[in-house]
Parts: sequence; structure tokens; C-alpha cells
Amino acid sequence: MHPIRIDIFTVFILLGITQAVFLSFFFLSKKNRQHPYNLYQGLLLLAITTVMLEIFLMYSGYIKYALHLVDFSESVSLLLGPMFYFMVKSLIDKKKPRHIHRHLLIFYFYSAYLLFFLLQPIEVKYNAWVNAYHPNALMLPEETMFSDNPLGIRQYISKFTVLHITFYAILCAWETIKVFTREGESFWKPSTAVLKTLRNGVLTLASISIVIGLAEILYFNSTGEHLIAAFASLSVYALSFSVIRNSMVFNQAGFSGNKYKSSNLNSEDITSMARKIIDLMETEHPYLKENYSLTQLSQQLKGSSIHATSQAINEGLGMNFYELMASYRIKHAQKLLKDPHMTHLKIEEIAWQSGYNSKSSFNTAFRKHTGFTPSQFRASQV
Repeated sequence: MHPIRIDIFTVFILLGITQAVFLSFFFLSKKNRQHPYNLYQGLLLLAITTVMLEIFLMYSGYIKYALHLVDFSESVSLLLGPMFYFMVKSLIDKKKPRHIHRHLLIFYFYSAYLLFFLLQPIEVKYNAWVNAYHPNALMLPEETMFSDNPLGIRQYISKFTVLHITFYAILCAWETIKVFTREGESFWKPSTAVLKTLRNGVLTLASISIVIGLAEILYFNSTGEHLIAAFASLSVYALSFSVIRNSMVFNQAGFSGNKYKSSNLNSEDITSMARKIIDLMETEHPYLKENYSLTQLSQQLKGSSIHATSQAINEGLGMNFYELMASYRIKHAQKLLKDPHMTHLKIEEIAWQSGYNSKSSFNTAFRKHTGFTPSQFRASQV
């Protein structure tokens, strides 16, 4: 038997798997998965985790303790492109994309076809692993009742996966470029968090297709898959950093009786800045952006620090940043709910168009400000 291989790639990939599992549970939590974008992001992370797990087992050699798992994620790789596309479409349209199953037909077909191999005896699985990772090692004698590749297409699956992901990278790029063109935005310098997310998603998917393609060209059989898994781990770490950076935990005002004790702002400065904030809210409507933060507001005020912006909101407007956002978002939602031309919009769509990324948080905020649920408020306008 081949010895277990523990090196920097093994550790790096294992940590990536752990982080991906954690993130997938975060995006698929009951609250977060109500937004289609979060749902597909969570499912994408599970698919990536599955692929990375198989590569980890095969590369490290731990697969010899679970030979029935050899190549078990081969068809899951065909989910990566469609899930990215579903994420892009749901972020653009604020709803689940249409014709989902059409995009998954190849995945369905190959998953069924893969059973010809997955139902083979252990000796076949062992030989497949050895042939991929230790091509010079001895094979085991094997007996099979049926062919593990009756159509002869499995040897082309890696190349097809590259083409499949590349196709969806192009499709995602096309959808994204249309949005940037419509909004008159620069692809490299987007002004909103949503556009930046779209751009980063397209670049990530394109990078994945390039890395897989290079591994296919430069390495024999599957011997370069550890580089693919390492790059996937790096992408997961980057996503984790993004989630942490945008987390409200790091933007909380906290409690402090002397919070602005060291501030140089006088009452006139606070009043002037508070007016600027109101003008910005009413002219540019930044509160409609998902995950809009105090940091982004201070940047838009140009020359104002986060601390000064927070002080202006608290002392000049008598509320904190999140209360300010909620007040404008709920006012916007009320306008939509009153508008007779918007009766076709579901409550979820009203929430997303008002800057909320989940129906539950929208309902809670709406009831707190109006005393009604959104549905009750809409019904009272009839």
C-alpha cells in the first residue's frame, strides 16, 4: 500500500474543506437561504466541498481506507458552472432563475452514467486511483460483470468539465456585462456592492476554468488536481474574508457613555454633516443597496471618517446607522406596497427592492416601524 502523504497542499486543502463546510451552513441557514443568491452560493460551496474532499482523499492517500469513494465527485464538477450562473441570475433578477433543470441535464445524465463505475468492485476502484495518482505502480487483478465505461466517455470528462465551466463563465460574463452597460458602470471600478460581487464572481469562475485547464495540460492524468483544490481553498478563504469584512458584528456601535469624547466635531459640524447625510439618502438612495455599510457611507461623504459619520448620525439625527437605514428602507417599501402598479410584486421582491436580503428581517423591521406586517399594510391600502 502507498504511504499517506502529508504536505502543505494536504493541510491547505483540508482547512479549505473545513471553511467551505462552515460557510455553506451559513448561507443555507433558514434566514439566509430565503434569498436565492445565498441559496445557490451555499449549494455551490457544498459542490466545491465535495470535489475538494475527493481530491484530498486521493492526493493524501487516505482514499485507501474508503476505496468506494474513488471518483465519487466526478459528476459534481458539472454543477460548478450552473450554480455560478444561478447565483449571477438571482443577484441580477432578485429571484430564482428559470429553466433550472435544463441547465442540470448534463449533470443528471453523467451522475446516472457514473453508476457503471461506482457499482464496480473495490479492485476496480483501487486500480482507478493508482492509475491516476501512481501510474507506475502495480495494478490488482479485477473481474467485472459489466463495463465501467460502456460509452467510452469517462476519459474525456476532465476536458469536458473545463469546457463546461468555461461556457458558463462566458454566459455569466455576458449577463454581467449587460448589467454594467445598462447601469453605465465600469467593469473594473463598480460603484455598488452588487456590481462588485457580480464582477468578482465572473473573475473567480474564469480563474477556476483556467486553473483546471492548466492542470489538465501540464499534468498527467489527475496528478495536478491538488493545485485545483488548493486554488478552490484560496477562493473559499477569500469569500470568508469578504463575509467577515461585511459582517454587522464589526460595524456595531456598541455601548459607551463617552463614545465621542475625543471627537473634534462641534455642534455646527454635526448639524452640517447630518444634513449632508439626509441629502445623500434622499438623492442617491444608497440604502437600497444590500449590505450597505457605515464605511461606505463615510466614503461617499468624502473626507469624513467612520467615527465622525457615526457621531453625526447618533447626535445629529438621534439614531444609529442601522436605524437610519431601516427608516428609509421601510419608507421605500411602503411606497411600493401602496403603488397600485406594483401589486404583482411578492413581499420577497418588495424586501429585496428595499435593500433587505431576507424576508424575515424585512418583516421584523417593517412591523417595528409601522405596527403592521407588510401583507397587512398592503391589504389596508385596498
